[in-house]
Amino acid sequence: MTLWERMGGPAGLIQSSLPPTAMVLANSLWGLHAAIACAVGVAVLVLAARLARRQQLRPAIGGFVGVAVSGFLAARSGEARDFFLADIWWYAVASLVLTASILVRRPLVGVLWSAMRGVDGDWRHDPGSRRAYTIATAVVAAAFAARFGVQQWLYVRDEVGWMTVAKISMNYPLWAAALLVVAWAARRSDARLAYCRPRE
Repeated sequence: MTLWERMGGPAGLIQSSLPPTAMVLANSLWGLHAAIACAVGVAVLVLAARLARRQQLRPAIGGFVGVAVSGFLAARSGEARDFFLADIWWYAVASLVLTASILVRRPLVGVLWSAMRGVDGDWRHDPGSRRAYTIATAVVAAAFAARFGVQQWLYVRDEVGWMTVAKISMNYPLWAAALLVVAWAARRSDARLAYCRPRE
């Protein structure tokens, strides 16, 4: 199964946009608490639909948990914009952690990629591989930073509708670009290590 399929594919792209869209529309019509209920309800329906069709559940489960946390934050504060607060925090923390991993010369993309494949960390001893994973990690960090910057700017201005637009429009395009760089780094590292590995 490809990473695109794990993320839900085209259906996942559409389904991930439904809860925040429902929240914004319901908030404008019936108020915050009804909007939170609508967002959570839509997330439940998405999960049930994927379960009924025996589709990959990981995107829907992750989406449901995210919507539940977002709804809790908005309900606690009484402000619709706080529905997006958990995302904003996540973008900021992820960007900082990725950047820190570059500074300590352990680019996180390389570390995670090795862990996912169950291979050792030989790439850390190869300057070309480490450089490739550093570039990939920097690109992923920049994607998180861009989303944080835009959403935080809109959050301060209480532009809830535009926060939804930004969340949807920046999600997959940025990830698609970042994943291309990650794939390039992994292929480059694998090729270098295969070439340098002693042949029996």
